[in-house]
Amino acid sequence: MSVTHLKQLCEETYAKLKRVSMDLERYLNQVTLSGLIEQSGDPEEYEAYYRNYLSDLRHLLVYCENANERLGVALRRVKFHEEYAEEVLYQVYHSCINNFYYPKGEVYDEDGRYSYTDHDAIIFRKEVTPELKQLTLSLSKVFEQLRDELHYYETDYITKRRMQQA
Repeated sequence: MSVTHLKQLCEETYAKLKRVSMDLERYLNQVTLSGLIEQSGDPEEYEAYYRNYLSDLRHLLVYCENANERLGVALRRVKFHEEYAEEVLYQVYHSCINNFYYPKGEVYDEDGRYSYTDHDAIIFRKEVTPELKQLTLSLSKVFEQLRDELHYYETDYITKRRMQQA
């Protein structure tokens, strides 16, 4: 991959993660666990679910902010350091993207069959509030773009690193 393309990919990823972080932070700053449970009705059914959901969102926010900070460092350096940038993009794929699509609390799943249709690929385990649903679906669109753009780093980066060590 050319240095120009790599730098452009870092800039685009930086901008997308910045947007994700802002959206997550805005949502997490305004919502409470008790408010979500109240909107959904049955406290016994929803308390653990929303607790896991909010925990997953907080973790995702931290991963995205950390990756964004590291991308910012890569982009601000006087001389663009390719190896560092590739490592950061690899970490974006494995920390941010994977944690979005495979949340620890298993509050939703991705159904890949829907990605080829006009339907949303995110399938919620329980009915969620409209705001949370909107946030999750809007994040899924950003992470889907990032996943497509950074797919290279899922396998090729590791292969390249192993070849350098051999």
